[in-house]
Amino acid sequence: MASKKFVNKPDNLVNELLEGFALAHNNQIKLTGDNLVVRKKDKPKDKVALVTLGGSGHEPALSGFVGDGMLDISVPGEVFAAPGPPRVIEAIRMANRDAGVLFVVLNHEGDVMSANVVMQMAKKEGLNVKQILTHEDISAPSRQDPKDRRGLSGCLFVIKVAGAAAEKGCSLDECLEIAERMEKNMATLAVAVSSASHPATDQIIAEVPAGRMNVGMGQHGEAGQGEMDLETADKTAEIMLDMLLKDLDIKKGEKLLVMINGVGSTTLMEQCVILRRVNQLLNEKGITLARSLVGEFLTVQEMGGFQMVIARMDDELLQLWDAPSNSPALKM
Repeated sequence: MASKKFVNKPDNLVNELLEGFALAHNNQIKLTGDNLVVRKKDKPKDKVALVTLGGSGHEPALSGFVGDGMLDISVPGEVFAAPGPPRVIEAIRMANRDAGVLFVVLNHEGDVMSANVVMQMAKKEGLNVKQILTHEDISAPSRQDPKDRRGLSGCLFVIKVAGAAAEKGCSLDECLEIAERMEKNMATLAVAVSSASHPATDQIIAEVPAGRMNVGMGQHGEAGQGEMDLETADKTAEIMLDMLLKDLDIKKGEKLLVMINGVGSTTLMEQCVILRRVNQLLNEKGITLARSLVGEFLTVQEMGGFQMVIARMDDELLQLWDAPSNSPALKM
C-alpha cells in the first residue's frame, strides 16, 4: 500500500520532526545537545527542574510540554521508542542544580528500563534527582498494584502542577509530593474507533473493525478491556466516566479536572460533544467539574478515538493548575 503520509527518509524522520517543531515554537523551545528539547529561557538555578523522556509520534507530547511553568527538558526517542540512557543522562546533567531535578516517567516498558539505568547513573554521579512514575490507565485491573497500569495523557496533569510548584520555588521534596498527589488522584481510560499506522513503515499499529470500538486501548495500540459495538457520544461518555469515577471512588461534592484528549483523527467537534455529556453526568451526581480541557495533547498518529482523564482536585492543586504556563501544547 502506498504511503499516505508526507515523510522523507524514515531514518531522518525524528530529526526533521524536531527541527520543524522547534522552528514552529521558537519563542518557547529550542534544540540543543543530542536533540534535546529545552526551554527557550532557562529557569533560575535555585528552582527545581523537570525532565522527561518518551518516544516520538505522539505530538505535541512530550516535547510540547516544555516551557515556562512546565518541563525544562524533554528527551525524545525514535517513533514509539524510548530514548537510550546516554541521551537521557545528558539531559539530567544539563538540568542538574542544587535545587534538584524531578524526573517524570510514563509507565511503559522501554521508558522505565531506560529511566532505571539513568537513575543508577545519576546516583553514582551524585546528581540530585528524584523520579515520579505515572501509571493512571485504569484498563489494567488493580489500583492497589499499579505496576501494570500504563502512563497515558494524564502525565500532562502531573507536569503542569509540579512545574507550577517548581516555579513557585518549592523544594524538590515538595514538588515530588505534589506530583505524587496528582498521580494518585487521577485516572485515564482510552477508546479507539480506528487504527493508526507507523509513519516510518506504514504498518498498521492495531486494527479496529468497522462499526466497533475498543475501550481501554493503549497509546501504541495495545489491546484494551474489550471490543464492543460503536456507541453514541453520550453512551460512550457514560461508559467511560462511570468506570473512571468508580476507580477513583469519587463522591458527591468532590471537584474534578477533566480532559478529553483526542488521539489523532477524532474531531474537536466530537470531543466537545463528549465533554458536554460528562458535565451533565457530573451535575446529576453532585460532582463539580472544576476545570476542563479539550484538544490533542498526546496523539497516536491518525488513530480515531480519545482518552478521558479525570483528577480529584484540592484547593492547592487547583491553584497550581491555574498558574501561568507557556509551552507549545498548553498556555495559561
